[in-house]
Amino acid sequence: MSGAARNIALYPWFKFFQNLLFWQAIWFLFLQSELSAAQAILFYAIYDVTTTVLEVPSGYFSDRWGRRRTLIASACAGFLSCALFAFGESFWVFALAQIAMGAHIALVSGTDSAVLYESLTSEGRADEIEREEVRAWRFSFLALAVSAVAGGLMALSGLRLPFAASAVAFGALVLIAIQFSEPHRNGRVRGEAERFEALRKALFHPVLAWLLVLSILIYGFGHLPFVFGQPFILEVLGGPGFISEAAVVSGVVTTLMMLVSVAVSWVAPGVRRWLGLKSILLLAFCIQIMLAAGLAVLGNVPAVLLLLLRKVPDSLAQPFIAARIQPILEDEMRATYISLRNLVARLFFAASLLLVSVNMSEVGAMTIKEIQAILAVYAAFGLVCLAGLAMTGRRLGSGDRD
Repeated sequence: MSGAARNIALYPWFKFFQNLLFWQAIWFLFLQSELSAAQAILFYAIYDVTTTVLEVPSGYFSDRWGRRRTLIASACAGFLSCALFAFGESFWVFALAQIAMGAHIALVSGTDSAVLYESLTSEGRADEIEREEVRAWRFSFLALAVSAVAGGLMALSGLRLPFAASAVAFGALVLIAIQFSEPHRNGRVRGEAERFEALRKALFHPVLAWLLVLSILIYGFGHLPFVFGQPFILEVLGGPGFISEAAVVSGVVTTLMMLVSVAVSWVAPGVRRWLGLKSILLLAFCIQIMLAAGLAVLGNVPAVLLLLLRKVPDSLAQPFIAARIQPILEDEMRATYISLRNLVARLFFAASLLLVSVNMSEVGAMTIKEIQAILAVYAAFGLVCLAGLAMTGRRLGSGDRD
């Protein structure tokens, strides 16, 4: 088996172990048990802001010094983060853990997808990029489903145990990353001025510019239920006295959420062919807006059930966005562009969270009314953006229906 073929075979498993996040069902509950509501939201914002230090430089590092080295460094940073959360005691240790997790995300963003596309190209299979991206997303969702319910059950024995289990998963991720081969790239060696010019052209490319705006919005709206869903479940169950129960329920809800998304991923290619790329992407964003609006209006059990749709938009959008942008980007600035896009998305969402935290209570957990008021504002903003995208969007590829 060639190095490129091995990369293609390993890629879904890399995504699987990367997403064995046993702490996903309890992270906000863990922070909220230690911090005020405002501090907990701010702590998440810090994670996003810290990626500003490494996001674009990590893409440049990947383009300049290699995909394999970047993925190994990313996996090691993820392992360090989970280990610090599992065994740390002070706020500053947790802050360092957040920085390490930010480094993991920054280093992997763009590089993982670049490895897949460049390996497929080396094997003469570039036209299979959509299929392989969808397949990798299924592996990711399955890992998230397994780890969510398992992490919730682990939390019954202690809120740190899920972080320890995630550290073990990241240890396996390091071993997988080591087995990757550096994919062949077709681009010629460029000077820095030429790299910058290629990046500038990509930022103003009509298709890429439209997808950039949509990606920023999808990132933010996709994270709203992640940030506010767990305290919502806690409030529905009866308040801070039910943290252990909320961890289990959150884990079950997340698992069901991922299984729904896996099911949607099987029909997504057919829907994409039927509607066309632009329409399926707008449909995904519309679902996110409806989810935020629904949580803002509904209460109790219906709202919790609505959380099952959280990852459906990702199944309908993310693999197809990744597949569409890859052929347009040049090899020697591919990861830099994707890192820059992800950086802007995280900054946009972090800025919105900072605005929210300013108006939050300094003590105690968030109430349902506070959460619903926040989500109502997000939903209204999303509707305005959806209308703008629908009016300004252009055909994203030959044969796509408008």
